[in-house]
Amino acid sequence: MDKVVIHGGNRLAGQIKISGAKNAALPIFAATLLAPGVFEISDVPDLKDIRTISKLLEEFGAKVGKVGSSSYRIDSENVNHHEASYDLVKTMRASCLALGPLLARLGRAKVSLPGGCAIGERPIDQHLKGLQALGADVRLEHGYVDLRVNGRLTGSRVTLDIVTVTGVMNIMMAATLAEGRTVIENAAGEPEVVALADMLNSMGAEINGAGSSVITIDGVEELRSTSVRIIPDRIEAGTFMVASAITGGDVKVIGVVPEHGATLLEKLRDCGCRVTESENSIRVEGPDNIAPVNVTTSPFPGFPTDMQAQFMALMTLAGGASVITETIFENRFMHIGELRRMGADIKVSGNTAVVRGVAGLSGAELMATDLRASASLILAGLAANGRTSVSRVYHLDRGYEHIESKLAAIGADIRRERAT
Repeated sequence: MDKVVIHGGNRLAGQIKISGAKNAALPIFAATLLAPGVFEISDVPDLKDIRTISKLLEEFGAKVGKVGSSSYRIDSENVNHHEASYDLVKTMRASCLALGPLLARLGRAKVSLPGGCAIGERPIDQHLKGLQALGADVRLEHGYVDLRVNGRLTGSRVTLDIVTVTGVMNIMMAATLAEGRTVIENAAGEPEVVALADMLNSMGAEINGAGSSVITIDGVEELRSTSVRIIPDRIEAGTFMVASAITGGDVKVIGVVPEHGATLLEKLRDCGCRVTESENSIRVEGPDNIAPVNVTTSPFPGFPTDMQAQFMALMTLAGGASVITETIFENRFMHIGELRRMGADIKVSGNTAVVRGVAGLSGAELMATDLRASASLILAGLAANGRTSVSRVYHLDRGYEHIESKLAAIGADIRRERAT
């Protein structure tokens, strides 16, 4: 098992090219199940989850091949198997995104229930509610969800009880081949939802309203293969921008869509950073003194829950107290105990953390609990005095492409070691 070792105190400066977004790539890979043909997908990040979903598609009968460093060719002509094994699904919750496409194309989908995870329960009840409204017979047996439909799905009005990104994606994909119109209300408006809708429309779907709270899908008889470029990863970009802020650095992230991170940019300006935007880049110059800023996570375009842990690491060094409220996942404060071991002053009450800035953090032996917690501990280590070691960094490999080499290229003293 690997660990990441950081010797803190270096000021970061330079440019970082942002990778494609994992949270856009995974549903786009799943959408290739909807139609026979050859799909070309570019700007795909080199991540463990991408390798997992590739294996998943192959279980269903697709042929998946990597072309060069960041492109994939997926041949879905012979997709004829409707069941995903537990051994694959247990390693990646996004496997449930195969439900909608398989049900729409084959009339059946059987996928192991993903269960809970470190940051919360994250149930798929809203996925099933929507697919059932489209005519699916839903059976839950022996740890699997088994969906069936005779003939085509039927368009329907689906009002979601909560805003769910993957739930909207699953229902939207299934509805593309349903008979009639489907209207999804209380829909998530994240850029990744819009990216999936754009892909589906390029396949011949008729989707309107993606990015708003109401999405309308008029079902079509069939879809075709297409070529797709994955949008840049707004969370990776945000993580590197906070890395610049916490080290008093001067870092430009390139190959980004600035409006995807507008709320984070506002908070970075509030804490004293100088932020300069261009069409496809953002430059963040860290402040001499970090000002405390309050944050409440919420669905897009609000402050992303996936940036909460990283921003909290920044606030541990602010000149005063900040209040961070997590409204999306019930267990997303698991990084706090590790930050405290570095000298952070954080008190938690329910879903709210009060962070009182300290003069400095001290390097320590740390253990990551989830993907974004891993990133927050690395950010804290960049600013800490002395040596920080973060173990269980396999979480990092699920969401960050070569994060150590990217940070090292802009001045960080960071390396990956084999844990003993």
